[in-house]
Amino acid sequence: MSLTILFLLFFILILILMRIPIAISLAIATSLFLFHDNFHMSMVPVRIFSSLTSFPLMAIPGFILAGVVMARGGLSKHLIMALRAWVGHFPGGLAVVTILACMIFSAISGSSPATAAAVGAIMIPAMVAEGYDKKYTMGLIAAAGTLGILLPPSIPLIVYGITVEESIGKLFMAGVIPGTILGFTLIVSAMFYAKKRGYGISGKTSLKDRFHVSIKAIWALFLPVLILGSIYSGAVTPTESSVVAVAYAIVVSVIFYRDLKWQDIRPIMEETISLTSMIFLIIGSAKLFGLYLTLGQIPQQIGAWIGESELNKWLFIIIVNLLFFVLGTFLESISIILITLPVIFPMLAHFGIDPIHFAIIMIVNMELAMITPPVGLNLFVVSGIAKDRVESVIRGVIPFFIIFIFVLVLIILFPHLSLWLPGKM
Repeated sequence: MSLTILFLLFFILILILMRIPIAISLAIATSLFLFHDNFHMSMVPVRIFSSLTSFPLMAIPGFILAGVVMARGGLSKHLIMALRAWVGHFPGGLAVVTILACMIFSAISGSSPATAAAVGAIMIPAMVAEGYDKKYTMGLIAAAGTLGILLPPSIPLIVYGITVEESIGKLFMAGVIPGTILGFTLIVSAMFYAKKRGYGISGKTSLKDRFHVSIKAIWALFLPVLILGSIYSGAVTPTESSVVAVAYAIVVSVIFYRDLKWQDIRPIMEETISLTSMIFLIIGSAKLFGLYLTLGQIPQQIGAWIGESELNKWLFIIIVNLLFFVLGTFLESISIILITLPVIFPMLAHFGIDPIHFAIIMIVNMELAMITPPVGLNLFVVSGIAKDRVESVIRGVIPFFIIFIFVLVLIILFPHLSLWLPGKM
């Protein structure tokens, strides 16, 4: 009963009373209930700060900074130019370029909003100029941008791994095949849509020009290889690889592309600090919520209820997916992961669900949350870049829900799509 009242208070704070930020709402609601239970309130700041002292968490600001530097330092621009030279003449060529650019940028930033912002700033004007419907263009970039949290290195997967003490390297590997399947499903749909509407058939770039832009883009293309290769070879940890990515992006942007200027440093740091602070505050508040669950033995009570009920594995998965979808309409991905995992994770063993497989199911649901109104982050990012109403982005993104649900069903029915590569590590 107390947990229900806590959630009710939490929703009142974020939805009614001045739209208080999610992290603050969760911390206030949890602190009030801890105070009601005669908990020593001096432990509240201690618990919040101690939750942020984990070394793997340092990967989050590292990958965010690498993504911001890449977007402002010319790496994303040269990458898109090279992709356009090779596949831009196909039906739906620019749409294909957009999706491939999102896939590659995802392997650097680990963030969906960062991916949508970096690619959208370049591709929205280009696609509209070539005759693509603007609503479709905005919807495509919002949807393809969500690949930032599925393909490694994924910030939500880092948070998941820290929360449940699972190997972050294996979680990264688990996202490769599902992320690739989702990316190429989007490509097929884009080519089919473009052929039907007659979009995106442009002139073919000469072989000489293709090699010229490819050579310029090779520095950008090497960055995801450097990040993932250094992690899976065992040379560095995911946290250390984020620092390597930042150093590499800065060197390439300053020395080779010369697009990064001294005056860019301040906005780069402001954007990185803003995103990192938001994520870390949510993590601290969610850890406080986890303390309340532990003291109240909520996971044990739910586990006992599950054991006594007649729920089977598939009904449990359906209920959990519906829960994620509902939560995705008003919470962002990291909040959902940190709030629900302490309750749901103990049940996985009962139903024989692999934690790594479940992580990918959860992340695909979080991708849907990124494009689900009213608070889907990618909707607002694309709306801001395109200088258009959020309602237009929502209308453009609706057809992509079918693709995401199709891939989600595939991942649920075929666990080896998520588990095969981690099993090879």
